[in-house]
Amino acid sequence: MSRTAGSGEPKDSDRPSRNGAKVDPNVEVVCGAPAIYLDFVRTKLDAKFGVAAQNCYKVAKGAFTGEISPAMIKDCGVKWVILGHSERRHVFGESDELIGQKTAHALESGLGVIACIGEKLDEREGGITEKVVFDQTKVIADNVKDWSKVVLAYEPVWAIGTGKTASPQQAQEVHEKLRGWLKKNVSEAVANSVRIIYGGSVTGATCKELASQKDVDGFLVGGASLKPEFIEIINAKV
Repeated sequence: MSRTAGSGEPKDSDRPSRNGAKVDPNVEVVCGAPAIYLDFVRTKLDAKFGVAAQNCYKVAKGAFTGEISPAMIKDCGVKWVILGHSERRHVFGESDELIGQKTAHALESGLGVIACIGEKLDEREGGITEKVVFDQTKVIADNVKDWSKVVLAYEPVWAIGTGKTASPQQAQEVHEKLRGWLKKNVSEAVANSVRIIYGGSVTGATCKELASQKDVDGFLVGGASLKPEFIEIINAKV
């Protein structure tokens, strides 16, 4: 879930969701689905909700059995892709370089990219959080020409699926420093406009305080997106 100014029509705020809850029309909701279900999800979801693939490859075609290209994703009517998720990095061994290449090709193909960055527990405890997230961000930035189609997702690996959540202050600190890095290394305009969202065991109980932080623009939600509390997370800034 990421906040965007003025998206949707006023009538959407009066249109209840299937469980009777209302979704703030100023919030952009994008649902990430497994590749095999992208077409199904896109046809079932209301058009005001976006859909994202959870991965894509770095080239348009070739002998890459099991991979999915941005062109295939677009064929399903899907406009977003999540790249660099911590599980892609640490379970499947994807390097910063590969994630940068994927980002470049996805953007060139017309997809929006939710680019994930974040440190592991030993890196945080070792005091190198900034170095890790700055290094990851640099590789992404080197492959981006149009930042209007990029959302940065800060997901501290130690807080994903563990029940641990970065404190609002910890999240804000990293987001603020990321924005400062973008101002220094990309441009002030990009630093002011790019959405930086937080992911890491976000729940209905933690979302309000996290959303109140100046530089937290939304959330990358995992397990809680399958529960009724997801509506609370969507409307956390309301």
